[in-house]
Amino acid sequence: MTNLDLNKASEIRNLALGDLPSLYLDLNSSSQGLSLEQWQRNYQKYGKNILAMEKREWAIIRFLRLFFSPLSILLITLSLASYFTGESRGAVLIALMVFLSATLTFIQEYKSNNAAKKLKALVSTKVLVCRAGLEVEVDLDQVVPGDIVRLTVGDLIPADVRIISSKDLYINQASLTGESLPTEKSYICLDSSAASSFDWSNLAYMGSHVVSGMGDALVLKTGNSSFFGEIARETTAQIKKSSFDQGITQFTWLMIRIMVFMIPAVFLINGFVKGSWLEAALFAIAVGVGLAPEMLPMLVTVNLAKGAISLSKKKVIVKRLNAVQNLGAMNILCTDKTGTLTQNEIILEKHIDVYGNDSAQVLEYAYLNSHYQTGLKNLMDVAILKHVDVHEKLHDDNSYQKIDEIPFDFQRRRLSVVLRKNNQHDLLICKGAVEEMLDCCKFAQVDDELVPLTSQHLQDLQEVVANLNSDGFRVIAVAVREGVKSERIYSPADEANLILIGYIAFLDPPKESAKQAIAAMQQCGVEIKILTGDNEIITRKICHEVGLPINQVVLGSEMEVLSDDQLAIKASTTQIFAKMTPQQKARVIRVLQMQGHVVGYLGDGINDGPGLKAADVSISVDSAVDIAKESADIILLEKSLMILYEGAIEGRRVFGNIMKYLKMSASSNFGNMFSMLGASALLPFLPMAPVQILLNNILYDLSQTAVPTDSIDPEYLQSPREWNVKGLARYIFCIGPISSIFDYLTFGFLWFVLNANNVAMSPLFQTGWFVESLLSQTLVVYIIRTGKIPFKDSRPSLPLVVTTMLICIAGVILPYTILGQQFQMTPLPPDYWYGLAFLLPCYLLLTQIVKMWFVKKWGVL
Repeated sequence: MTNLDLNKASEIRNLALGDLPSLYLDLNSSSQGLSLEQWQRNYQKYGKNILAMEKREWAIIRFLRLFFSPLSILLITLSLASYFTGESRGAVLIALMVFLSATLTFIQEYKSNNAAKKLKALVSTKVLVCRAGLEVEVDLDQVVPGDIVRLTVGDLIPADVRIISSKDLYINQASLTGESLPTEKSYICLDSSAASSFDWSNLAYMGSHVVSGMGDALVLKTGNSSFFGEIARETTAQIKKSSFDQGITQFTWLMIRIMVFMIPAVFLINGFVKGSWLEAALFAIAVGVGLAPEMLPMLVTVNLAKGAISLSKKKVIVKRLNAVQNLGAMNILCTDKTGTLTQNEIILEKHIDVYGNDSAQVLEYAYLNSHYQTGLKNLMDVAILKHVDVHEKLHDDNSYQKIDEIPFDFQRRRLSVVLRKNNQHDLLICKGAVEEMLDCCKFAQVDDELVPLTSQHLQDLQEVVANLNSDGFRVIAVAVREGVKSERIYSPADEANLILIGYIAFLDPPKESAKQAIAAMQQCGVEIKILTGDNEIITRKICHEVGLPINQVVLGSEMEVLSDDQLAIKASTTQIFAKMTPQQKARVIRVLQMQGHVVGYLGDGINDGPGLKAADVSISVDSAVDIAKESADIILLEKSLMILYEGAIEGRRVFGNIMKYLKMSASSNFGNMFSMLGASALLPFLPMAPVQILLNNILYDLSQTAVPTDSIDPEYLQSPREWNVKGLARYIFCIGPISSIFDYLTFGFLWFVLNANNVAMSPLFQTGWFVESLLSQTLVVYIIRTGKIPFKDSRPSLPLVVTTMLICIAGVILPYTILGQQFQMTPLPPDYWYGLAFLLPCYLLLTQIVKMWFVKKWGVL
């Protein structure tokens, strides 16, 4: 542990073990609570009881921030360069693409964030406090250190508190620790050497809530000084850059490097060869614009928005669009078990005799005890009372009459009711913690016989309990004592010489869908790791039941002595991390990311905040605490791994279509510009007019607008998909030059066959290459969109076929129209089409052959 952690642990220990009069004195309070004057002084000193959530931004600032990505800056720069060199049409087009992309992204995220805000759990903001001896109800933010608060069932713990009185007080700390079962709290410190801050029985923390009982508590820490507040501050201070953002940035820098070589080379060659430096500058800028994937921001946004809409139909709200792709890239999902693998509901799983055999009698006695007790019923009582069939069996003749009750307290850790059956004799039924119950039992019932509890018998009985505990059960013992008819009042002294009947065992059982979902996630390449604050035994049991392989378990205490490198080695082979603090969860995520993994994290509690911020894609649920929903990229309306599986598949589908555009656009543009570089040195005129380059780019990009609707090969969806910029560069340099080969063949055909070999015939040359370039790069979409044989093994979507065919038809007709004349085109002779009918099929065939070789050698991008 760090010095900071040691100091924190020491401070908490002092708060738990310190005497109350000293704490009252330190906080200027008393057993009657704060006076009004002292409350005002404490309020001025400590401030409001509120948390530092994520800093809010003006909507306009958030919108403008979208224009500062590397890709947007590149495109805006090219737009300005086009504008100042007279190509205003191209400049407007590029600027429009950037603006539309930013607008769509802003609208989608704005709507999603508003929806997420509406999903925040509505909790009581009022707290009952004792001030100057009077009970008053105040707003949550008005609670200060020194206040005494009254706690009852359903109340949120408003601050970090010290329990000063209690009755049957059980608190759910799942949002802090991940433990699904409630924790007993008492004004008495039951353990003076607690292993964790949450194990102190007389301390409770902001963010937990009361599930049964009642009590009074002294407020120790509020707002940002509370445990919850420290996590909130740490969480909101972190800024992460997702794998999607990193990939886009890497791709942008790849294009910048290509441009840095191509643009000056084109400018210098044309300037020296043709002597017109202004014309060379215009052409070089046009080449730069031609290289830039100006539709990329738009298509990325449309793809991500389409994925977000698809996920919304599956009860998933996407707060940040980039998270859709991150889901597809995710290869490790870290999650707590409570509510994800389990039902987050306590269920009575076993009712057994002292040797572990099923026993209906044990359930009947436990039911009578829970039914007739008048205290506040905890979650385990509720689980017992769900067995209505037992009620009908026991009360068919109304034979039971309640005589007395010995309430629960933390010293005895048991509760007894005394019933009279058929007006005959009294029956004392006691249930409680196993160790305390065994101290009161003299006999055990075995097959209708009473066996004295010797030391050997006790050892055997404790082994049964130990086996249940090792399976993750919380065990309660049930015992009885039959007496004579009596009118006297019963007391704890009567809980002696009891007969041990057996045990009832509780569990938060696994979800029925968890096993199927885990198998599906693993089959599609996503490894599941459990990061929980719960104990190892219970976690092992749940993981075993849902089919999660367990090779290794690491405890939070073991992590403290490991360096990041040592932890990274362990983390790669470990499935369960138990008894974890929030900071330890975030550390595990970071070391996994250091190994190149894309990590998702699913959490809904206060203790999940740092982990959610650290993950590449953070996922929460609509019932989560506010800090978890603030930190999340994605919010589920149903806490289910199966929904996440579907989300991962959708993310891969989105990424697949984004990659299609990148491969098609970048390789085709690179090939065209490579052709222009050579043609600039060889021809006495420009191979294509600058305005034609821009028009070619516009028409090609329009043909790609239907890419988001395209189908994805099933094999592509079977493994995580993340950015591989090196592979993309390799693809560009393999596929791009193929189009250059046929461009040069087209040049030869135009020069030698059609005699477009002088300045006067340059419009024919430029028009011929324009049409060939447009048709070849538009039709090659069908080759590049799949790793298989197009149409035979993989069919494109109908919208993609329609848009590409329309653009091809437009490209063929354009030279014969008035509009074509505006773009310096001329009608093409019949011989041109004969040559093109030969060149195009050869180009597509060679591209298919090279693509198949590429896929075989390096796989599908």
